Amino acid sequence: MKVVSIIGARPQFVKAAVVSRALREDQGVEEFLVHTGQHFDDNMSRVFFDEMGIPEPNVNLGVSGGGHGAMTGSMLTEIEKILECETPDWALVYGDTNSTLAGALAAAKLNIPCAHVEAGLRSLNRRMPEEINRILTDHACDLLFAPTDQAMQKLSAEGIMGEKVVRTGDVMLDAVNLFRPVAREKSRILEDLAQTRGGFALCTLHRAENVDDRETLAGIVAGLGEVALELPIVLPLHPRTLGRIEQFGLRDSFPSGILTCDPLGYLDILCLEEAAALILTDSGGMQKEAFFQRTPCVTIRSETEWVELLVDGHNRLARPGIDSIAEKAHEAMSTDLNWDKNLYGDGKSAETIARNLVERV
Repeated sequence: MKVVSIIGARPQFVKAAVVSRALREDQGVEEFLVHTGQHFDDNMSRVFFDEMGIPEPNVNLGVSGGGHGAMTGSMLTEIEKILECETPDWALVYGDTNSTLAGALAAAKLNIPCAHVEAGLRSLNRRMPEEINRILTDHACDLLFAPTDQAMQKLSAEGIMGEKVVRTGDVMLDAVNLFRPVAREKSRILEDLAQTRGGFALCTLHRAENVDDRETLAGIVAGLGEVALELPIVLPLHPRTLGRIEQFGLRDSFPSGILTCDPLGYLDILCLEEAAALILTDSGGMQKEAFFQRTPCVTIRSETEWVELLVDGHNRLARPGIDSIAEKAHEAMSTDLNWDKNLYGDGKSAETIARNLVERV
């Protein structure tokens, strides 16, 4: 049996690390790994392959930058060629990026079965490119791996149900469980950044709606500055965010309590997540990792796909331009939370995915 796996962005590298392991080692599947190149520099891509033992991609398409249509179209063209040549039993896509949609469309056009890891997520905000990618991918795919009960319900509401939908749990829990001990042993990021356990907040920002508008980004930076008056913030800068900060002339006015650094590898991020007193993010994946690491989280967005984390306050939204980030941060850190809720499965989601792919050929 052969699977062509298509990945391109760092959250997908994390998921592929555990799923590829299950496919190759547990099921003996031949995997052909396609890296679209959507995240292309060493800090955003290479370090993940090195740290997590992800097999070297068979092909790197080198498609990055440009508008959504141009990027997706270029990926679609190249992925189609690969699928025609490899004739796999399955194409496998992850998440909600342009790489995800391109892979699903290429497979659908060629009548090659396609499976989607992390299916059924919905923010209900169609202004987000990721939301369009999720919806179209789910409706194009033949097998949908839904991580939560809420995701199953979203798919059912769109008429997608039955045997083509499998409740798997979340593969990112598999990854955290697997690599957290490695991070504890190998990462020296706390010493490198001169931080102490429980003495800082970790922040990541990258979404277009947060960083591409000067007023919005300036407001978020100011809000983070309020938090940093009492709790220092470590902010690894995504290339997109760094570019906008420099473009908008915000660097000189950056609050002194925010320590910026280059993007970090997965092991360093795991170490910081576990050691932080608080996580502030607009990343979908980090919202879940915060829960896995038992660290309260504030999501700087108007909505989230991971609605189950909002119910008991493990995560809370700070809507840009509406809510005070500092107030939400204070609420998050002062709430007594139950970290033992089983929201994302048993940490064996990758095994479930690999087994289903093999059994359904």
